[in-house]
Amino acid sequence: VELVESGGGLVQAGDSLRLSCAAAGLDVSKYAMAWFRLTSGLTRKFVASKGWTGGTTNYAESVKGRFTISRDDVLNTVYLQMNNLKPEDTAVYYCAAALEGFGSIRHDEYDYWGQGTQVTVSS
Repeated sequence: VELVESGGGLVQAGDSLRLSCAAAGLDVSKYAMAWFRLTSGLTRKFVASKGWTGGTTNYAESVKGRFTISRDDVLNTVYLQMNNLKPEDTAVYYCAAALEGFGSIRHDEYDYWGQGTQVTVSS
């Protein structure tokens, strides 16, 4: 199983980025998929998740209305559209998967993790 994130970069406050998480060795339609981020304080924080049925979506309060998680079952890829980025969004973003999960906000409920992609937002 491999999850490969891409799409990170250096942007200015107010800009947008779309992160991608390409999955190999698992079918994303059978997994809850989530995004977490690791800040400079080395705390892994929940960002967004989608349950395996696709019907449940959760967001951290700090990103509601700005970030959107989506899934493409044909491409076996999960996305995180990030709009109106703020300097406090600066972090390494990780994709995670949990078999038949419901989109938990707890990182310990996910089985597979990607290697992360850096997002830096300048003010």
